[in-house]
Amino acid sequence: MKTFLVALRATAVTLFLTGLLYPLVMTGLGQVLFPSAAQGSLLRDSGGHLVGSTLIGQSFSKPWYFQGRPSAAGNGYDPLASGGSNLGPSSVKLRERVQADATRLARENPQASGPIPVELVTASASGLDPHISPQAATWQIPRVARARGIAPDRVKQVVDDHSEGRDLGFLGEPHVNVLLLNLALDRQFGATGPTP
Repeated sequence: MKTFLVALRATAVTLFLTGLLYPLVMTGLGQVLFPSAAQGSLLRDSGGHLVGSTLIGQSFSKPWYFQGRPSAAGNGYDPLASGGSNLGPSSVKLRERVQADATRLARENPQASGPIPVELVTASASGLDPHISPQAATWQIPRVARARGIAPDRVKQVVDDHSEGRDLGFLGEPHVNVLLLNLALDRQFGATGPTP
């Protein structure tokens, strides 16, 4: 019985420390040190309307917006169903989806030069990646510039201004947050259509 009581006390103390105290302290520190990230890194437009999160990709279909990676999460960009499609390189379904995306991208971007960047036809492992490479953004510049009625050089400058390097100088690859890029276009050149 004595051993049982000692084990019960140890369990209660461990549960209190690791199941209650530690999460409360970490949540509190997150709220104080990184309030935006702790609240989901949510973004609002100039009118105060919620337009998305910098952490979760979303679909952009209007020609005056840059498009991100396709999503296999639920019905697309569903944060409650995060995950890849689990379709492998020999999957006919994956091949057909990639071919359909490539055909659509080629049709929508007739003035784009070079091959279609791979991340514009392949989903990320989470299905929620909000970033594309600067090369994928640059590939889409002719379409965005034409739809907005502005010079491609002006759109290229916005892409360059919103391109981020490797984290800590050596982790990952250079990237562009698609939502931030599209909001910057709206701020600088006006929203050609409804906000993202």
